[in-house]
Amino acid sequence: MTSTITPCTCSSMAYGYYIYYDDFASTLYSVHYHFIFQIKYNEQFLPLIGLGDNNPYKKCEDSLTSNGKDYKFFNLTKLSDDRYDKLPYSVRVLLESAVRNCDNFLVKEDDVKKILDWEKNQSNSTEVPFKPSRVILQDFTGVPAVVDFAAMRDAVKRLGGDPEKINPICPADLVIDHSVQVDVARSLLNSTRNHGSGQSSNSLQHRAKNYSAPGRQSPNRPRLSNIDPTQSPIRLRPQYKSNRKYTSPLCERSDSGECERQSCKDLITQSHSDSSLLRLTANNLENTQNTRDNIRHSPKGSPNRQRPRTPCKGAAGCCRELCCRMPGNENKVCDPLCPFHKERSVGADALKQNQDMEFERNKERFNFLKWGAKAFKNMLIVPPGSGIVHQVNLEYLARLVFCEDDWLYPDSLVGTDSHTTMINGLGVVGWGVGGIEAEAVMLGQAISMVLPEVIGYRIHGNLDPMSTSTDVVLTITKHLRQIGVVGKFVEFFGPGVAALSLADRATISNMCPEYGATVGYFPPDTATISYLNQTGRDSEKVAYIEAYLKANRMFRDYTNSGEDPVFSKVVELDLSSVVPCCSGPKRPHDKVPVSEMMSDFNSCLNNKIGFKGFAIPSDKQSTRVPFVYEGQEYTLTHGDVVIAAITSCTNTSNPSVMLGAGLMAKNAVEKGLGVKPYIKTSLSPGSGVVTYYLNESGVTPFMEKLGFDIVGYGCMTCIGNSGPLPDPISEAIEKGDLVTCGVLSGNRNFEGRIHPLTRANYLASPLLVVAYALAGTVSIDFEKTPLGEGPDGKPVFLRDIWPIREQIQDVEKRVIVPALYNKVYGSITAGNEKWNSLAVPSSQLYPWDISSTYIKSPPFFDNMTKDAPGFRQVENAYALLNLGDSVTTDHISPAGSIARTSPAARYLASKGLTPKDFNSYGARRGNDDIMARGTFANIRLVNKLASKSGPKTTHVPSGDEMDVFDAAERYKSEDNQVIILAGKEYGSGSSRDWAAKGPFLQGVRAVIAESYERIHRSNLVGMGLIPLQYQSGDTAESLGLTGKEQFSIHIPKDLTTGQLVTVKVSSGKEFQVLARFDTEVELEYFRNGGILNYMIRKML
Repeated sequence: MTSTITPCTCSSMAYGYYIYYDDFASTLYSVHYHFIFQIKYNEQFLPLIGLGDNNPYKKCEDSLTSNGKDYKFFNLTKLSDDRYDKLPYSVRVLLESAVRNCDNFLVKEDDVKKILDWEKNQSNSTEVPFKPSRVILQDFTGVPAVVDFAAMRDAVKRLGGDPEKINPICPADLVIDHSVQVDVARSLLNSTRNHGSGQSSNSLQHRAKNYSAPGRQSPNRPRLSNIDPTQSPIRLRPQYKSNRKYTSPLCERSDSGECERQSCKDLITQSHSDSSLLRLTANNLENTQNTRDNIRHSPKGSPNRQRPRTPCKGAAGCCRELCCRMPGNENKVCDPLCPFHKERSVGADALKQNQDMEFERNKERFNFLKWGAKAFKNMLIVPPGSGIVHQVNLEYLARLVFCEDDWLYPDSLVGTDSHTTMINGLGVVGWGVGGIEAEAVMLGQAISMVLPEVIGYRIHGNLDPMSTSTDVVLTITKHLRQIGVVGKFVEFFGPGVAALSLADRATISNMCPEYGATVGYFPPDTATISYLNQTGRDSEKVAYIEAYLKANRMFRDYTNSGEDPVFSKVVELDLSSVVPCCSGPKRPHDKVPVSEMMSDFNSCLNNKIGFKGFAIPSDKQSTRVPFVYEGQEYTLTHGDVVIAAITSCTNTSNPSVMLGAGLMAKNAVEKGLGVKPYIKTSLSPGSGVVTYYLNESGVTPFMEKLGFDIVGYGCMTCIGNSGPLPDPISEAIEKGDLVTCGVLSGNRNFEGRIHPLTRANYLASPLLVVAYALAGTVSIDFEKTPLGEGPDGKPVFLRDIWPIREQIQDVEKRVIVPALYNKVYGSITAGNEKWNSLAVPSSQLYPWDISSTYIKSPPFFDNMTKDAPGFRQVENAYALLNLGDSVTTDHISPAGSIARTSPAARYLASKGLTPKDFNSYGARRGNDDIMARGTFANIRLVNKLASKSGPKTTHVPSGDEMDVFDAAERYKSEDNQVIILAGKEYGSGSSRDWAAKGPFLQGVRAVIAESYERIHRSNLVGMGLIPLQYQSGDTAESLGLTGKEQFSIHIPKDLTTGQLVTVKVSSGKEFQVLARFDTEVELEYFRNGGILNYMIRKML
């Protein structure tokens, strides 16, 4: 193929090119500070690697051969610089990007030298550019990104430019995973419940509103072993037998509420007859055999007649061949909406109902995203129901090493979710950024970053058999929070790392935002390569990945201390010191050993209101509220668990803790234990792979018996989509002003996030989620208090049902195979019937529907001109809010449900919507009218200008207390500017662009805080807001600020990075603050009124 290169001139830079490959046209864009290449090839945009002679590091070009094929790459060892081998492995990735992209315009030769000299420059706030290889988004943040792109196209056209220039250049993957909610929990296609009162209900409406009792048995499920029906709170129905021929996967109910299909009556999961996966130790061989026999036979007391085997009846294209060829799985049947069969058969109905409601609520959003996938090039969208973005990234999307036109280079990324760092566990450098910054990267912008310090975290020793990877990460989170690693890289090393599985490492990297670092990096090693093979990656790709990493010295041996690089600082963790623990009740880094949970919770009841306190009067701490649930009376008190969720990619990506939870459920069921029916239990895996190995291991029926049915594939409870609690529970909590608890295997537990009525929320391993669900309270000492009694009347303690690590590892080795990953991800982008039926417009400009309450063109560019407005001053501004420490993005822009009395609810009601159609703030991020009203709408917000916690503030001129949005609107109507006063760690938590966009729309001009979370500060700059920081030792209190003054802030026209500016207060006081514009590029964004305005002007 021949090519010609034609030079051209561009108004904003010195030079550019048009490149033609025969009949394939490619356009080279250029913008201020950045030189962008793109090739349009078969409608895909690919980066050019090593083009032209202007790269001063062409001498580093090299080749390698893998499996008989030659590849090209930039070999950093050819720099012949001894400093390279001393660099942390994460910094080597930054260096490679700079060397490969060096053109002395976007990336200068001096930038390469700065990174090479990292050891000297790490503490000097040295600025360097970084070009990630790709961008990843989830739908909560992805919808506003696509909305912004569509609005930018409109703005470019209005200003006389070509709207199609607004198009992703950097590859972008968007996974729809944040929309599904736990509206329905526990299995619904089950037998009639009876809690001893003789009352039952089979109406679909009743079953959709309420939840089943522990051990609830479906008609297709045989009785489990060691369960005495006279001791169980549930009357288990006998197995059915029928000779009707199986004709359809759909369930047909009779008037009695039971399914009349042969499939629902006679099919059983029978996958263990040969492999005996439940035979774990010599001590329980007999028990295991009994369990397997009971699963295969009629209930106890019936003749031991083996039930007929029924092979997989999946639809065309399903994985029947995989199901039937897996060892011990010759007779696998379809599970409900199984991702391998694309059809329903028997079992839980919660999954289908939640997915149906997800589409009903979000059809308009999904239509819009599907339009975006069609209108914008280089954007892959993974449909809903596929899994959680970070787990899909880990198991499928991550490349580790890119290969474009036979050029190899490291995979790296930024994402619009703070837990993008999970991919660091695979050896991929990546971190979360605000949606605004991610949009700029998608448009070809490089990230301007300060060269970070790198903390070396040495791990050694061996983990106690009772401890899990979740306990390790919660321990690390608390440790690093105490050390202080905000804005720094953390790189793990030491012999203990070699003992951690790749999934364990990913769990630790996932919670990087919670310990405050930018990345939590594990350099690739042999375990990384094994994981790529295990997850079904192409063997040819795995071969060149390993060859490249070794050739560039990016591959390491953790047991060889000679390969340890130089670090800014080294801290250590002895794994043997890790004990089972939780974190809470309000922050993920407040670790509590399980042995101290009871005393710690009781202390929290007594403590004054704060991160570890609820200030419950002593005479109210024994309050017990009776309530009736499904015909039976119960009581609630402080510390009782009402939500128990196995959720979040943090843990569902890790087979060891998921299988551990399943095995513990098995042990609990066999001991006759159960979960109270009113506790909202749920299981929301991060991918279909989890469903498969739980089924294959044989633990699924035991988890279902305890109420941990699969309710959806998405973030769900972890993001706050926990759904409603039953009315009797909600009423009891409110009546007694009870501090009830949620226990979840997630990564965030900020106040008001999980559920408005669970004031205490604890992060825990999936095993401990099951344990606390069984206990029904967090106020328990597991060593002294049994979970219940077995059929023999003997007490059952947690230690009696806790599976040992060897048991878990044995099962894991048997069930985790590449074939299941290949089958799950082989058709992940194919979608489902509902997704594929969505009809979308084909226009390049989006046809906005002015009546829509989901998707609306934002007003960010309405008054935009071709010329930048420059620096704007703040004059006589009022404080909209006066906030304390650790105000999170959940406080600023909540993602959960819309309260019925909120400004957003009033707006939706004015549009004719009823509360059941309000959906959540997260789902409505494509509509600025909703999001502006939802800003600072968190019911747990503590504002010193309000009389009590909640989304209220005082309108200072009048003294009236009102909703924050209403106050902001009044200030705007009076032509008054507003600012925000805040304490430490302002904007911590999830990366959330609306936490900057919302204040912008409320008229906020600046924030003065003691410190900022990294991503949120960047987002404020991206929206044209001024992030100001008190000087060391200064606070609002020490300066005597009440928030009722007026503030004027002078911004010099020649403002530079790190400059102090003066704040004048109406009281006569003056003080200086640091303007947190950390790079020259950020100053340029501010001059333009924000990063998106800047990008539009450069596209004209």
